[in-house]
Amino acid sequence: MNSGTRSWAAVRAGFFVGLCGLVLADCSKKAEVEVAAPKSQVVAKIGDQVVTEQELETEFRAANVPSEKRKDPDAIKRVLGELVTRKYLVQKALEAKLDREPTVLLEILRSKDLVLANALLTRDMTNKSSLISKSEIDNYIANNPSKFASRQVISVEQVTVPLSLISQAIIDGTKEMKTLDEVDQKLIATGVQHSRSTGSVSSGDLPRELLDRVVGNQLDDIFFVRAGANGVFFKVTGQEARPLEGEAAINAARQYLRQDIMKSEMGMTTVAASFEAKYGGEYSQIMGKDAAQPSSK
Repeated sequence: MNSGTRSWAAVRAGFFVGLCGLVLADCSKKAEVEVAAPKSQVVAKIGDQVVTEQELETEFRAANVPSEKRKDPDAIKRVLGELVTRKYLVQKALEAKLDREPTVLLEILRSKDLVLANALLTRDMTNKSSLISKSEIDNYIANNPSKFASRQVISVEQVTVPLSLISQAIIDGTKEMKTLDEVDQKLIATGVQHSRSTGSVSSGDLPRELLDRVVGNQLDDIFFVRAGANGVFFKVTGQEARPLEGEAAINAARQYLRQDIMKSEMGMTTVAASFEAKYGGEYSQIMGKDAAQPSSK
């Protein structure tokens, strides 16, 4: 049995973050409400809490509701209803003074950090993505045939298990297995929850080394890869040539290049942050940096 441990899919947009729905901001201050409300029409009030058209539009975007559907009564009822419920909960939380609890305050600060970090990365990536030229796109398509001209869609049967539930010993114990039935029985015997399904993957989403092994596989080859938070045992059941051409290829190449830009941005950001950071106590050794020195001021 061939076994690999590389990630199945290419790294996708890495740092975009989702936010918890119950961010408890102190919106109960009447002065703030009075200033904010005139900027956008108020569509609902829940005690001291208000919902504006701008907030509703933000909710539509967060819920991936197409712009042409945002006047649909059913869509409005669903999204506005959820927003009103959240505002109601915020009001009750403020009345209970939960916004003063240390753990809640830390969560509020964390949410603010995530929003600002995401906003900066999004702005920088958008600016740089707009500069992607046609020649860069053409070169990318020419240099990555497995994603375009020689693209294959590979059908698989797979057993998926959360990595948090599986040990290296279990993975090693499946190396000599020839069928997914054996893998399935092994996981059942060890009490590991898992699922079995069929699926497909594009050759463009596999690392070169793994792709070569998958395309040239024998019928009894079982592969193991790490894909995000999951481990996947899979067997190839079919391959079909499906080239990506024309406008579809251009759009895909642009997206791949954007992902490369994001990876580059995150790499530079990580280096810059590490350079500026100063750690205290044992954390300086853990992070491999000198501890912060006391200020002389």
